[in-house]
Amino acid sequence: MPYLEFPFESALPSHMHATLWPVVRAFSEPLRPGMRLLDLGCGNGAMCGEYLALGCAVVGVDLSRSGIAIAREAHPQGRFEETHVDETLLERLGEPSFDVVVSTEVVEHLYDPRTYARGCFAALKPGGRLVMTTPYHGYLKNLAIAVLGQWDSHANPLWDSGHIKLWSKATLGQLLSEAGFVNLRFRGVGRAPWLWKSLIVSADKPT
Repeated sequence: MPYLEFPFESALPSHMHATLWPVVRAFSEPLRPGMRLLDLGCGNGAMCGEYLALGCAVVGVDLSRSGIAIAREAHPQGRFEETHVDETLLERLGEPSFDVVVSTEVVEHLYDPRTYARGCFAALKPGGRLVMTTPYHGYLKNLAIAVLGQWDSHANPLWDSGHIKLWSKATLGQLLSEAGFVNLRFRGVGRAPWLWKSLIVSADKPT
């Protein structure tokens, strides 16, 4: 079955950008000009643009042809490529390893997240950091969705290119630990505690 492209129509940030960016930046610290950053699932390049403005050297990859085209036009100082993520990504890009890998609201769309997590690990320098976000799922939030009868809209099976996996702190932690990451640190983002919109995690590649 062919991959169904997620369509992008403009370079405008997503509705979650203002919520995610301050915490994603904080989890990426310490940042410095010239630091190498890789955005996996970069979409239209909006998050890449934030890092470029801070003086980072940025590469973004995505499977969305429209997203990559928009990112290239909006942020010509970065590099953007339409490709998948696995352990051979750096070889295919012809790039050395990165200080930071960022992946926002991507892992919930993937059929094979273990290959993706291994690709994140392989793309980092020893001591490098992964910063990843995904929609939050926990007992109280899931209970509230069920009580309000909102599961059909929350996890709509008719959403083309939509979410196919729901991640908790435990399952996301297991995914990253299996890939070799250490020092996992989690935080909920957006809305009230335990009803968060997203879960963010930072994880380090051992030195």
